[in-house]
Parts: sequence; structure tokens; C-alpha cells
Amino acid sequence: MSYADFISLGPLITLCAAAVIAMLLVAVWRNHRLVYAFTVLAFLMGLMAIVPAIRYIPHLVPPLLVIDEFSLFNTGLILVAGFIIVLLSFNYFEEREERKEEYYLLLLLATIGAMVLVVSRHFMSLFLGLEILSISLYGLIAYLRARERSDEAGIKYLMLAALSSAFLLFGMALIYAFTGHMDFPGIGAALRQAGYLPVSVMAGFGLMLIGVGFKLGVVPFHMWAPDIYEGAPLPVAAFIATVSKGGMLVLLIRFYQDIHGNDYPMLWWIVAIVAVSSMFVGNWLALMQQNVKRILAYSSIAHMGYILVAFLSGVQTGLEAIAFYLVAYFITSIGAFGVVIVMSSSQQDAETVADYKGLFWRYPWVATIFTAMLLSLAGIPLTAGFIGKFYVVMAGVHGHQWVLLFMLAANSVIGLYYYIRLIAAMFNTPAAGEWVAVKPALPVAGNITLALLMILLVGLGVYPTGMMQLIQQMMKILV
Repeated sequence: MSYADFISLGPLITLCAAAVIAMLLVAVWRNHRLVYAFTVLAFLMGLMAIVPAIRYIPHLVPPLLVIDEFSLFNTGLILVAGFIIVLLSFNYFEEREERKEEYYLLLLLATIGAMVLVVSRHFMSLFLGLEILSISLYGLIAYLRARERSDEAGIKYLMLAALSSAFLLFGMALIYAFTGHMDFPGIGAALRQAGYLPVSVMAGFGLMLIGVGFKLGVVPFHMWAPDIYEGAPLPVAAFIATVSKGGMLVLLIRFYQDIHGNDYPMLWWIVAIVAVSSMFVGNWLALMQQNVKRILAYSSIAHMGYILVAFLSGVQTGLEAIAFYLVAYFITSIGAFGVVIVMSSSQQDAETVADYKGLFWRYPWVATIFTAMLLSLAGIPLTAGFIGKFYVVMAGVHGHQWVLLFMLAANSVIGLYYYIRLIAAMFNTPAAGEWVAVKPALPVAGNITLALLMILLVGLGVYPTGMMQLIQQMMKILV
């Protein structure tokens, strides 16, 4: 490995070393505060390692990895999201009886898997990153062993993730059999030289879509999402909704760009059907839920559909819109789950709509933050979610995707209902003796973290220019 390779892979190497040290710490001295503090430090060092890596971009580690503006931006986004989730995790696990230290080791490994995905340009590195992420999530989802739903969720995810990986591998094999390449640019060049998509390659793409669609939680591969979100520990659900999906989406963008997917109308139509189905199914099923975790799960399915509208636009503004939407979605989703985390106690999670009835009159600060996060998910002005959705719509306009834009607008109206329903419950004045039984933890660190997320949410909603300029700079490598 050359010096340039070492520096370019600095964030990834830092977290790998941190995972090994965390494992040794747990083996030598089992102390929750110590492992938590070390994990926070590891994420901060990973973020710092991005700075020297900028000097060497674009840099290839052939044939597996590529480090450029695009991958470094998304690596930073994943590390920031992981860092915030760690901050929200301490009090949540401190109050529970399970052994807590291994959680941070698994979280580090899952983050490493997502980081490998965003720098991948080869089937081998794709599968390696995916499996590191998936295997870590098996343990994270079932981490609260005393909870029956947690074990059930872990087993469901294990079975479905293994099945989706099998489909993904078979799809890769079919594509390799025709093109003779496993690197993304080589596959794209072989397909352009052939001038058409044979049945075997289309079948390969279809099988790969099953594996990728499972990770993204899009329709019809969404069945796992509500049960997993409901059964997993709340910080893990936040990680799945953001880091796990974000890493796979970034990989999908690079693969689609490298093979020039817009040149093949069949691929476009398949993804378009998935996008429309995800928007409608996600929003309609969310309308029927009384569990906040399941509402957020179905909401995430709909949001993946929104992102795919920009993905299908076929213009550079579409890629920029996806990047900004991901930033807004990460802030909003982690903030929404963060409110549920700080409202939960060691006895039970605050997971039903009834638990939030009259919240504004009991904890106005928390209710205000949750309201802002929900309004951002709905795409209401002065929030980052509105700006993200605006950029998605503009990308659709530039790409002349009028039908998809109509579907997006209709589903935005549908989605507004279940967000407003939850907000109305928080501002409803309960009758005497109607106070809920949930005793919230409301840790100081959690409240400070939520306050920072609130500032970011409103800041990007009011002044998105700085972030958009950064995104335009990092997206130039994909032009």
C-alpha cells in the first residue's frame, strides 16, 4: 500500500483500527462509559482523517475502490450520522440491563460496512461492504435479548438479508458471465460495446435489484421494514433508516452512472415502477398505523420513492438533489428517532401515538423539536425537508418527468395527514387523569443533541446555499 493509498483510505482505516481496539477494551475492562467515550473519539478521528484525504482526490485503489469528492462527502455524512447516533445511544442503553459494550463494537463495524459501500466500484468490494454491514445489523437488531420483539426482528432480518444476498450474488454472476468484468466502468464499457442488453444481463440486473431494493426498503422489498423498526433498539432503527440506506443508495448512484443506466429504457421503467409503488404503499400504509416506529418505517419507504424521482431525472441537478435530500433526510430521521429515544424509559419505549398525547403541555421543548422534524418529513417550508423536496422537484422538471412529479405531489399531500395527526396529538389538551404512563428519560446529552439537529434543520431550510455549493463541488466527478 502506497502512502497515497493509506491517506486516502484514512477514515476507513481509522474506524477499522478503532473496532479492533474497542474489542480489546471490552475484553480487558468491561466499562460502558469507557467504550462509549472511545467510540465517540473514534468517529471524531474518522472525520478528521477526511481532511488529509482531500489532497489526493481523485484516487483509485484498483480495482476495488475509488476515493473522490463524491465518496468523501458521503463518507463524512455517514460518519456524522453515526456520531450523532452514538451520542443518542448512551442513555438509552445505560438504563437497560443487557451488556452494553458490544453494541458500540457492532455499530463501528456496521459503519465500516456502509463506508466500504460508498467507495466501492467493484462487485467484490460491494459484497464485502454489504456483508460487513448486514452481519453487524443482525446483532444490533436483536441486541436487547430480554425483549421478545427484538429477537423476532433479528431473526426476520437474518433470513431476509441472507435471501437478498443470494439474489444479489446470482445477479452479479449473470452480469459477469456476459461482460467478463466485475468493476463498474468495465461493465459499462462492455455493455456499450455490445450495443444492447441481452436477456441474461437484464435478468442479472433484476436479481441485483432485489438485493439492493431490500437494503433500501423499497416496494416490493419493504415487508421487513416495519417489523424491524418496531423490534430493534431505537438507535439501531435510526441507523438503519439513515446510514444503512444511505450507503446503499450512494453505491446504486455510482453503479448506475458507470454503466450509463439512462441509455437503457427498460432499466428506467423498472426503477420508475419501484419509485411510484414505494411512494403510494409507504404513505397509504403509514395512514393505518398507531405505532410511531412503524409510521417512521413506512415514511422512510415513501421517502426512498421521492429520492428515486431525482435519480431517474437523468440530469446533473438530479444527483445534486439526491445529495441534499440525503443530508436533510439524515438530519430529520435521526432527529425524529432521537425524540422517541429521549422520551423512552428503561421500562418501555414511547412508541404509540397515545404516548405523545398532550406532550406540548408537559415537555414543550421536546414537542417543538418533534413537530419541526415531522414538518420537515412532510416538506413544509423553513425546514431542510422542504428544500430537499424542492430540489427533487426541480430535477424532475429538468428531466421532464411530469408523471413522476404528479405522483410525488399527490403522495406529499397523503403523507401530510399522518404527520399532522401525530402533531395534533402532541398539542391536544388531555382531560384530567388522562396523562400517559410513559416516564421519559430526557437526558441532558440527548436534549443538547436534539437542539443541534434542530438548528441544522432550520438553518438548511432558511439558508441552503452553502451546503448546495459544497454538493455541486463534490458532484463534479460524476458529470
